[in-house]
Amino acid sequence: MRIGVPRETLAGEKRVATVPEVVAKLVKLGFTVAVQGGAGEAANFSDESYREAGAEVLGSAEDLWSTSDIVFKVRPPTPEEVALLRTGGMLIGFVWPAQNPELMQQLAAKGATVLAIDSLPRQLSRAQKMDALTSMAGVSGYRAVIEAANAFGRLFNGQVTAAGKIPPAKVFIAGAGVAGLAAIGTAANMGAIVRANDTRAEVADQVVSLGGEFVKVDYEEEGAGGGGYAKVMSAGFQAAQREMYAQQAKEADIIITTALIPGKPAPRLITAEMVRSMKPGSVIVDMAAEQGGNCELTVPGEVAVRHGVTIVGYTDLVSRMARQSSTLYSNNLLRLAEELCKAKDGVALVNMEDDAIRGLTVIKEGTVTWPPPPLQMAAPPPKPKAAVPAPAAKGHGHGAGAPMPAGTLAIVFGVGALLFLFVGLYAPAAFLAHFTVFVLACFIGYMVVWNVMPSLHTPLMSVTNAISSIIAIGALIQIAPPLDAAGAADRSNTLILALAVFALALTAINMIGGFAVTQRMLAMFRK
Repeated sequence: MRIGVPRETLAGEKRVATVPEVVAKLVKLGFTVAVQGGAGEAANFSDESYREAGAEVLGSAEDLWSTSDIVFKVRPPTPEEVALLRTGGMLIGFVWPAQNPELMQQLAAKGATVLAIDSLPRQLSRAQKMDALTSMAGVSGYRAVIEAANAFGRLFNGQVTAAGKIPPAKVFIAGAGVAGLAAIGTAANMGAIVRANDTRAEVADQVVSLGGEFVKVDYEEEGAGGGGYAKVMSAGFQAAQREMYAQQAKEADIIITTALIPGKPAPRLITAEMVRSMKPGSVIVDMAAEQGGNCELTVPGEVAVRHGVTIVGYTDLVSRMARQSSTLYSNNLLRLAEELCKAKDGVALVNMEDDAIRGLTVIKEGTVTWPPPPLQMAAPPPKPKAAVPAPAAKGHGHGAGAPMPAGTLAIVFGVGALLFLFVGLYAPAAFLAHFTVFVLACFIGYMVVWNVMPSLHTPLMSVTNAISSIIAIGALIQIAPPLDAAGAADRSNTLILALAVFALALTAINMIGGFAVTQRMLAMFRK
């Protein structure tokens, strides 16, 4: 089958449906590719680059449309282009079936099969690779900030110079979808103070992660709609939202609006009164201008100045970055072609049993199949019942705390008693004294380690604390004054006494320093 790529005819549209890099991949799938001469010039792709990739370059639109089994387009076809489409041919591109009912009837009359890339069921994770809406929205969100910076005429980031202090720009973004998030990240990276709002509360963390502040509407209502879009909110929520927008308009230097609802006109978020309340020199970039605009004073396709505020209503933000957006869009169509031609034999098969393909297919061989039936999503697995925790045993520190069984305790006690009896009967008196000090030090050291506060006793310190405790107890006994004259005669000499004092000093440094270091380490992880 032949894939045809015509030159876009809409004024200002610079994108092309397929780039040379993707042409080579389509050829590997078994397709032949034809490109209308000059189709990629506005996006800086020459006809020669298409020829080198394996495409045929045709001189006229009539030749391309009449000889192509499948047509890749960006914008919806005009009535003239529909007339050129082969009877029973296939069209893939943006169609917007809800907004273009007459176009749908014209395409159906041609017996065409139409796959609208804008109708992709975005809920499917496997459909993300084909999601051209997301690809284009990311580019437009970035470009919106660039246009805002150009119209603003001042620095985004704050600076302190010898000539004075420059405050950072305050940017408010209405809508935190793909475009809004791209705008948030771009504006924050440029040094602006960024605030954003969305009807979907779940995007708040995403806003914060990109360096923005989420501004919540003081009204409890869930705003998530189907397919990752927002839904139309209640009158109460809209009233509370307008109050919040009015406050943000007074404070913001730049407002970027991104709110769209599929199949409906863009919601009006910024009223003329809000524009009037903004500071002179402020900027509004209305990314929903093509669907009527989120601002009451937006002029689609133009830049208007109202009440000292510049309102940018460009409808070609994506086309202003034509090379990048064309590459992303053509990759989306390539992934779709791979789904249609899994055998890699150059034949595209529309499988209506595939949820993604069924959602995309708005017309099948002249029969309108839009809207598709509700998508049957697999129910999430039931959460396992939480196990009832066993009652915690009382203990200290890091030990399990469970009491030792009576039988085991009796055995341990008996073995210990026999061991001490053996040592007392056969060990020399000098050894017995030192052995007693050692056992006492071990016992007390063990108790010190196991009863220390868990916040100060990390696994890293466990062994060192145990050794330090044993050394400390032993040293203290060695330097303790004798009980009587007989005991004085058996005391250690000056060297042992000095070593004991030195060991005690080192142990104190180790333990106190360990606790201090541990506290500093724990403080690093506290919010």
